[in-house]
Amino acid sequence: MQRYFAREKHETTFRLNEDDLYHITVVMRMKPGDEIEVVYNQSVYLCCIENVNKEVVVRMKKEYQQEKERIPHVIFCIPFLKEQKMDYILQKATELGVSEIVPTVLNRSIIKLDDAKFQKKKVRWQKICKEASEQSMRNMIPVIRDRMTLSEVALLDGVKIVCSTREKEKSLKKLLQTVGDCDTLVIVIGPEGGLEEEEENFLVDAGFSSVTLGNRILRVETVPLYVLSAINYNYME
Repeated sequence: MQRYFAREKHETTFRLNEDDLYHITVVMRMKPGDEIEVVYNQSVYLCCIENVNKEVVVRMKKEYQQEKERIPHVIFCIPFLKEQKMDYILQKATELGVSEIVPTVLNRSIIKLDDAKFQKKKVRWQKICKEASEQSMRNMIPVIRDRMTLSEVALLDGVKIVCSTREKEKSLKKLLQTVGDCDTLVIVIGPEGGLEEEEENFLVDAGFSSVTLGNRILRVETVPLYVLSAINYNYME
């Protein structure tokens, strides 16, 4: 069954986002009377389509039991990357349970965006996360945060992890087993070429644990998938 996120709720009816109209009527060829799942404020409802004219209006049939995320709140701090790689990371990280994405300013990042271009990209990135959340049947959409410097990232609360190409002993697996149950994980990955040594040292001094992801050099777009898969494996029952 298709799942969508509602933008508005009034008693027993929901209004969906404008960009869902095309997907519902043209791509899925749905019509009034068809059933869909709707998420509003992280609650999931079985609904029946009522109106598909200028907007999609649906009526609630029943509310499902509250779904809970099975892993901690994961904040992923990632470098600015070329469009195709960035889109891929956002889509797959959403499917694997990321909660927040923080575009992070790093010395070796090859993409530089001014404020106007960043805000335009941010809208597009948020749409990618929304669509990936619907496809993967999540009950929340990861938040794209405003870009941060490493100094700002260092102030985030949670168990802090930096993925390193220099660390040889401490593995992500051992660290996750050590911290056990926790509310939030803050994870920093470097751009192509990795973090500069002074950047990594700064994060370690700020309380981050430096971990190795093994003896292979991974592409930057592979790292979030590796890390989130390890987190899922560690915390899933």
